[in-house]
Amino acid sequence: MAALAWLIIPLVAGLLASVWAGWAARPPRSITDPSSLAEHERFRAAMERSTGNGRTGGK
Repeated sequence: MAALAWLIIPLVAGLLASVWAGWAARPPRSITDPSSLAEHERFRAAMERSTGNGRTGGK
């Protein structure tokens, strides 16, 4: 039974690694929600207002 456990552990680890790799390599979802895009634009505008001229780097 112990020998079977030593054979199953790497098999399960390999299966989990391949599932994780497949999940990590999936293509990103496209953003098609107009309200989400509007919220992002409001966020960008607020950040530009907070920095003064919209540039970074302190110059």
